[in-house]
Amino acid sequence: MPIITAAVVTPEVPEVPPPVDVPEIGYASITYVDPSGERWPMTDLSAEWYTLAEGVSGLGAAPYTLTADPHPRGGSRLRHVQPQARNIVWPLLVKGADHTKFVKNWRDLARAFTRTLREGPGWLEVARPDGSARRIAVYYSDGWDGQGRTATGITWDSAVLTLWCEDPYWLDVHAQTVHRETGTGVDYLAPYPSVSSSQVLGATTVVNPGDVDVWPEWHITGPATSIEFTREDTGEAFTLDMAATSHGALLAGETVTISTDPPRARSGTGENLVAGLNWPEAILWSLPPGETAVTFQLAGAEAGSAVDLTYYPRYETA
Repeated sequence: MPIITAAVVTPEVPEVPPPVDVPEIGYASITYVDPSGERWPMTDLSAEWYTLAEGVSGLGAAPYTLTADPHPRGGSRLRHVQPQARNIVWPLLVKGADHTKFVKNWRDLARAFTRTLREGPGWLEVARPDGSARRIAVYYSDGWDGQGRTATGITWDSAVLTLWCEDPYWLDVHAQTVHRETGTGVDYLAPYPSVSSSQVLGATTVVNPGDVDVWPEWHITGPATSIEFTREDTGEAFTLDMAATSHGALLAGETVTISTDPPRARSGTGENLVAGLNWPEAILWSLPPGETAVTFQLAGAEAGSAVDLTYYPRYETA
């Protein structure tokens, strides 16, 4: 049965201010996106707020904790490496044409950062002149205090924020996607003898251009009765058996989304299907940096059955 591969569509990148020289990362345009989705330019020097380059830190490689054991012949041997949450120090100047305008800007920005503690993380986006961009999820920690010096707090003031990042890695702003779809079957004898399969939807090589493992999300479109995903280099695999769920087989147009981190399986109508995974053998595997051979296998696949793999490459630095 033919396999149709869809082209990857790159989404448009929102407008960003001209790049400026930022410590640790060089020339870049930086934008803060609050939990509501509102974008706050951080490097537009013509705006009424912008980042003070001196004092910025925490944009480099992720911090790690190393666990080692003493070695009887001297020294130690590394046993475990654990990435740690990172802190980003972010000095910010805020001003206004008059005191009323300054106070409004100060209050609006304070809310844009502190609302992360109530509504979920904001995003710090770093865009390069070549069009690439990375982002990291941030929570406000502390620092929204004025200098408290003479002349500050009237038409200008500055704050030195600490932003806490539970995941220390930067994400690409664009998702990488792989699409496989079952085409229409052909007659066995027309125009010549041929064999097609309704089981194996696709074997492909997936490329992770990032620095560390990514944990992908799978979107399956029926018809299908069970779905198996295998990472060929390790043999790790997991299967979602629709017959083992209250939903039953996926009909044409019905969907299931499987998240590997955290482990989760949901139908398009929100049903929890995680019990259909083949525990305890199931391993919801990650994709390491570089190329990885993977196989998607659907039982009961027909024309229209499809699998979409989505992941965001992760990087050590901005």
